[in-house]
Amino acid sequence: MTSADETPLRVGVFGLLGSGNLGNDGSLEAVLGYLRAEHPEVVVDALCGGPEVVAARYRIPATRMHWYRGEYRTASRAGAIAAKGLGKLVDVFRTAAWVRRHDVVIVPGMGVLEATLPLRPWGFPYSLFLLCASGRLFGTRVALVGVGAAAIHNRPTRALVRWSARLAAYRSYRDAQSRDAMRAMGVDTARDEVYPDLAFALPTPRASAPSGPSAPPGPVCVGVMDFHGGNDDRARAEEIHRRYLDGTIRFVRALVEDGRPVRLLTGDEVDRPVVAAILDAVDSPLVTAAEAASLADLMKEMAAADTVVAVRYHNLICALKTGTPVLALSYAAKSDALMAQMGLAAYCHPAREVDADRLLEQFRALEQRSAELRQTLTERNLAAAQRLQHQFTALTAALFPAADHAHAHAHARQESP
Repeated sequence: MTSADETPLRVGVFGLLGSGNLGNDGSLEAVLGYLRAEHPEVVVDALCGGPEVVAARYRIPATRMHWYRGEYRTASRAGAIAAKGLGKLVDVFRTAAWVRRHDVVIVPGMGVLEATLPLRPWGFPYSLFLLCASGRLFGTRVALVGVGAAAIHNRPTRALVRWSARLAAYRSYRDAQSRDAMRAMGVDTARDEVYPDLAFALPTPRASAPSGPSAPPGPVCVGVMDFHGGNDDRARAEEIHRRYLDGTIRFVRALVEDGRPVRLLTGDEVDRPVVAAILDAVDSPLVTAAEAASLADLMKEMAAADTVVAVRYHNLICALKTGTPVLALSYAAKSDALMAQMGLAAYCHPAREVDADRLLEQFRALEQRSAELRQTLTERNLAAAQRLQHQFTALTAALFPAADHAHAHAHARQESP
């Protein structure tokens, strides 16, 4: 604990937080939970994409990540292009000034070292590089905690990501392939650890009792996404989107024909048009859409379902965490790795090549093994929770050594006769 004459440690959190992506905000929520439980004396604020949302929801001061408010809009006019360019220069000084005010900066989870979805090097990779470089310059410890990484083919993006990782004081990853990807990109990962995704540390709602053999089939949650492929798929982005949407509509229509209630879920604000398209194409009272504002909301929906079919990574995590059998429409290797880790490797379907008939076949096979898979998920979730406790212990040792020493000293006093 901090004595009265000591200045409390200043901890910053950084990322595309409060910007409409529920997975990113869930990772923030997990880290804030850790800080409030283990280090209640620290003072926390954020540099993020949606400061108003973060300040209101998590009760911490928050600053906008970018000076230029149109950062996330495509600049086509000369004035907008000039303003965006000026913003990149101004952000060098804004980021440096913010980092300098902190003892520690935490980047909570998220796929900050990957480009599995469309990404420009001068967007978030540039912002992350400014953060990590400023941390090294001013002696502020920057921690990339439970982050995702993947091989990046675009050379400027790869360079920015590689240097960001090298300049960070602490790194851990949400799966082994993320660590392997950073090693392949030239980062020394010898001291980096792998832990489950931070969202596994969030509270879990009570699951509904599974339907008995004589009960009618229960609801199916279908998580959707405004999916156009990844960074390397730009040339056929519309074709990928059309195939994904058509396949999903056919699948939902087949469920309705079987009399199954379907609950459509999103994981980001940008997914809403996909929900609207499915509701329009499958005109049935059995198909409804949920209004989820957090991962907790998503988990409540999934806990009440018999089965989940989902695309977004954190939608998969929500289903797995509630112990609900889930079929992954996988758009990246991270989804396949997550499903394998949780014992559901057989239930992945490629999001780029959705085949409604094959998807329905896999779905029925999944439901036949529901009771067995629920037991498997209970065991895997317990293991994930234990591993994350190790993650937070390691984080305390790396970022708050004085607090860790005091805790160890107090523990030793309690153990002594």
